[in-house]
Amino acid sequence: MTMTLLRDRVSAGLKDAMRNKQADRLSTLRLITAAIKDRDIATRSEGVVDGVPDTEVLQILGKMVKQRQESVRAYEEGGRLELAEKERAEIAVLEEFLPRKLTAEEIEKAVGSTIAATKATSIRDMGKVMAALKAEYTGRMDFGVVGPMIKDRLG
Repeated sequence: MTMTLLRDRVSAGLKDAMRNKQADRLSTLRLITAAIKDRDIATRSEGVVDGVPDTEVLQILGKMVKQRQESVRAYEEGGRLELAEKERAEIAVLEEFLPRKLTAEEIEKAVGSTIAATKATSIRDMGKVMAALKAEYTGRMDFGVVGPMIKDRLG
């Protein structure tokens, strides 16, 4: 089974956290590892034997961050600030493994160049543009923000 670069980084982080007795960090890294293994198992039926590629690992991490951000909001609304803080600490660990987020300007440029590259002309081409952006920029931009941006340009 070949390991991806991202998996290697998570594995190294896990070992460091164990060595340095960083319980909270260790717990988050174990959650990441478990989520990746779950996805690996799920894709075996599709014939993927080497484990999911880094692009899917990035999607998993992005989803985990989003879940924790929702939890932070819920805990803050409920006055459970200590739990919100714990979620923020997990987000910080998760984000260590995600690439740098693009600025608004960089996102605008990426959307423009992807629309041009895919020769998209109408709203019907939105799926094609989104797929190309996800292939290139997973984990680096918020696709909830990008969707309306594409609609404005193609609409």
